[in-house]
Amino acid sequence: MAERVACEFSLIRYVPDVVKGEFANIGVVLREAGDAEGAAVRFTRDWSRVRCLDPNADVELLESLEAEIAERLRAGLVARLNAKPILELLEDTLSNSVQLTEMRGTLAESMAAEMEQLMRMYVEPLKAPAVRRKASGRTAIAGKMRDEFERAGVWALMRKRIAASQYTRPGDPLKIDCGYRNGKVRMFQAVSLESDAEAAKGLAYSAEALRTGVSRMEGVELDLTAVVEPVASVGDAEMYGFGVGAMESAAIRVLTTADLARVAETARRELRV
Repeated sequence: MAERVACEFSLIRYVPDVVKGEFANIGVVLREAGDAEGAAVRFTRDWSRVRCLDPNADVELLESLEAEIAERLRAGLVARLNAKPILELLEDTLSNSVQLTEMRGTLAESMAAEMEQLMRMYVEPLKAPAVRRKASGRTAIAGKMRDEFERAGVWALMRKRIAASQYTRPGDPLKIDCGYRNGKVRMFQAVSLESDAEAAKGLAYSAEALRTGVSRMEGVELDLTAVVEPVASVGDAEMYGFGVGAMESAAIRVLTTADLARVAETARRELRV
């Protein structure tokens, strides 16, 4: 029998009302015992518990925290922040609505296997396929986009929830789902045409200002891609065509979820993963 590895883990909790103290576990930070540098983080992909606890929860913001924590863990590895443990640094900087539990000990066959086990035990809701609602609209598209980039091994290297205001003007509420830089800046936005074309019109309206801002701030060209559902999955083909046309008229490349594997493979090559 292989020798088990002594590990420590902390649960990441969403606490919408600190006074009430109600919470939902949303992720795990895991490291080998006593190793402040070799830590890994993973968040849930199923936000039903959070939405049940807080219907107004900003799930996209919570999802972006995974990348932020992972980046800080990597930064800690590079900078060797031994003067102050990385997990304490995170506790100091995260808002009260996202909390870390105290570290607990565990014995693991491997870090990867233990992460899977901890996610099943403490974070993921019990599976009930007959009851759970299937994600639809923009949520489904964004989820497929993330899945493909993760499968290609590039998701952790990408920027998430990119604030358009840094390129356009203060107060612009638009946030682009993800992107990366390789010769040019590539950005990807999930746009659903399932119920209306407003999101498509909004992205088309913002495209030129984004393009100009990226050129000004980063000195390179912007390649902006919208990812939509296949037309066969949308009831109103006329509205679908209008939305696609509006974005293409603004020089936005429009792809469907069926193209995501190819897009992710391109990202893998360009980021040299």
